[in-house]
Amino acid sequence: MSTLLIRGGTVVNADREFRADVLCDGGKIAAVGAALDAPAGAQVLDAGGRYVMPGGIDPHTHMQLPFMGTVAADDFFTGTAAGFTGGTTSIIDFVIPDPQQPLMDAYRQWRGWAGKAAGDHGFHVAVTWWSEGVHADMGTLVRDEGVNSFKHFMAYKNAIMCDDETLVNSFKRALELGAMPTVHAENGELVYLLQQEVMKMGITGPEGHPLSRPPMVEGEAANRAIAIADVLGVPIYIVHVSCIEAAEAIARARARGQRVYGEVLAGHLVIDDSVYRDPDFATAAAYVMSPPFRPKAHQEMLWRGLQSGQLHTTATDHCVFCAPQKAMGRDSFTKIPNGCGGIEDRMHVIWDAGVNTGRLTPSEFVAITSANCARLFNLYPSKGCVVEGADADLVLWDPAATKTISVKTQFSKGDFNVFEGRTVKGLATHTVSQGRLVWADGDLRAVAGAGRYVKRPAFGPNFQAAARRAQDLAPTAVPR
Repeated sequence: MSTLLIRGGTVVNADREFRADVLCDGGKIAAVGAALDAPAGAQVLDAGGRYVMPGGIDPHTHMQLPFMGTVAADDFFTGTAAGFTGGTTSIIDFVIPDPQQPLMDAYRQWRGWAGKAAGDHGFHVAVTWWSEGVHADMGTLVRDEGVNSFKHFMAYKNAIMCDDETLVNSFKRALELGAMPTVHAENGELVYLLQQEVMKMGITGPEGHPLSRPPMVEGEAANRAIAIADVLGVPIYIVHVSCIEAAEAIARARARGQRVYGEVLAGHLVIDDSVYRDPDFATAAAYVMSPPFRPKAHQEMLWRGLQSGQLHTTATDHCVFCAPQKAMGRDSFTKIPNGCGGIEDRMHVIWDAGVNTGRLTPSEFVAITSANCARLFNLYPSKGCVVEGADADLVLWDPAATKTISVKTQFSKGDFNVFEGRTVKGLATHTVSQGRLVWADGDLRAVAGAGRYVKRPAFGPNFQAAARRAQDLAPTAVPR
C-alpha cells in the first residue's frame, strides 16, 4: 500500500476540530500532527481550506437485494463505489434469509455477493423465523463471523415479518451473545389490513402507499419493540425512524434510562409525502419505500432528535429499483418494489440541510454520519475517527463547493434520484479507503474486490450488566 500525506487541512472528529496533517501508511493512519514530514515517495495531497473527516459509515444498505420478485439494481461493487463519491467508505448491509432458510446459508450467499465490494462492509443478519437451528446459527455468527447485530422486520406480512414470539426469542438470544437487536418498526398486521382497505376505495396508485402506512403504524411497532426490549433488559436499535410517534417513543424510553438508539434516513429529513401525489406514475413510484416519506412536520422532529442526541445515526436504506421494476406495481401500489437510492448523496444532503442551516456543527455531523455508528456497532476507534492507528478511511470536505444533484451525473445504477434538482453546498472532493485515493476531484478509482469484510466483535460482559442495571432501576408496580 502506498503512503499518503494529507497536508494543511482541519481535522474534524466527533469531539473537536483542529489543524493537523494526516499521514497514512499501510492502510492505517500513521500520524496526526502539525507539520508532518513527507516520507520518501509519499503522495502529498493539499487539503488547504478543507476539512479532513473520518469516512462516512452507512449502517443501512441493501445491495443486490432480492425483494418483491426482483433484485436491486446496485450490486456490492456499484453501490460501494457510488458511496465513495459522497464520502462514504464503509457500509453495513443486511443478510435476509427466506422463511425457513438457515441463517448460515443466507450469510454465506451474501458474503459471496459482497466479494466484489469496493469498500469495507459488514452485515446485520435478519431473523425471519425461529427454531433451535436459528438459535445455534446466531451463536456461530457472533462467535466466528463477527456479526454483532440482528435485524427484525415487524412489517411485510406473509413474507419476512417477525411475530412477537420470534422477537422475544431472538432478543433474548442476542442479549446472551452480546449482540444488538435492530428493528424495522411498522405493525405488519395493520399495514396489511390498511392496504386492503385503501385498495377497496379504488386507490391503487403510489398515493395509496403512505395512506396504508400512517405514522401511528410505525409508532405502535416502535413502542412494542421498546417494551419487549425493556422487559428482557436488552439494548435496541430502531432503523429508519421517520415520524414524530416513533421519535417520541425513543425519547421517552431514553428518559427512563433505557438503552434505545435511533437511525434516521437522509431522505426522511428533507423529502415529504407530496412526492406520492405526482401525476406521473413512474415519478411517484420511484419514491415508494417503507416507512414512506412523511408530512413536513415530522422532519423537524427528526432534526431535533439528532440535535438533542435522542437519535444517533444517519443512513440511506439504499435499495435501488429502476422504472421497469417499479412498474410491477402499476395496477397496485402493494406490488411496487420498496426502495430508494441515496448512498452517494447522504453526506452532501445532511451537511447542506444540517450544518449550513446551523442545526449541526461539523463535529456533530461527523458523529451522526460516522462516529456514532462505529461506536454502536463496535467498530470504534478503527473507524469513525481520525486518530493514529485507525483505518485510513477519510474524506476531504470542501465546505464552499457546490453541485446540483441529478440522476444524469450520479454513479449509482439507478435511473432516478430522490434528491433530483437539489443544490447542495459542501462536497466530498477526495475520498480515501484503506489509505488509497478512491475518489479525487471527480475521478472515481474504485476497484472491485478491494473492500474488506470487517468483523465486529460482540459486546463484553458489561453489555449484559448494564442492561440488567437499567432494568433494575425501572419503576415497578407496588403490591396491593
